[in-house]
Amino acid sequence: MNIGLGMQIVALAMLAVPAAWLTIPWVMAAQALSGIAKDLNKMSAKSAIKTLVPEDAQGALFKWIAILTGSKNALKGVGFFIGGALLAWIGFQYAVAAMAAVLSLVFIGSLVSLHADLGKAKSQPKFSEIFSKSRSVNILSAARMFLFGARDVWFVVALPIYLGTTFGWSHSMVGGFLALWVMGYGVVQGIAPKITGSQTEHSPGGKAALGWALGLAVVTGVIAYAIGEQWHPQG
Repeated sequence: MNIGLGMQIVALAMLAVPAAWLTIPWVMAAQALSGIAKDLNKMSAKSAIKTLVPEDAQGALFKWIAILTGSKNALKGVGFFIGGALLAWIGFQYAVAAMAAVLSLVFIGSLVSLHADLGKAKSQPKFSEIFSKSRSVNILSAARMFLFGARDVWFVVALPIYLGTTFGWSHSMVGGFLALWVMGYGVVQGIAPKITGSQTEHSPGGKAALGWALGLAVVTGVIAYAIGEQWHPQG
């Protein structure tokens, strides 16, 4: 968790540079570093919850992780509100510098307050042991990596620029729209156990995950097709 916080501060510092330095490769590198930092913090938080839930209560674990994920995205939505306000108020450089400063205080608080052995593994695994022995789990992990990578490139970088340049939205409007969207799907994630119909002590299995994935893939395909038709109308 502390490594993730430190990486996030570095990523913000990379963006608090003169505008001439903010080339596409530089910004994408900062975004990639920020994404890795975010996942490190998210995995650390979920691992901490796992240590507090009995091993035979997988349903409860699924419920608490859903609540954590949903609340995290709701807070992310609040962050979009604050980010849009900061951009309109003090500008980009000072906004990211202010976030880096606040996050530095959080980093110091984490070093001082959290127990060093919270969620710490009893043994240090080899690099080859990081991968699961299950082929299905490894495929799922790879799919998740590409899924979230695509989401970050589209939602965090491309979409705000598109809304600002194509529709002429202000920083506050872009931040407000993204905030409401993220908070909305955070609420959906928080009630995921009710949506999937899992009210028992067992979390949904592979068939349920496949069904939901196929449904979401169809929705994404329809959106991509509609965008393509908009930019390349027939006739």
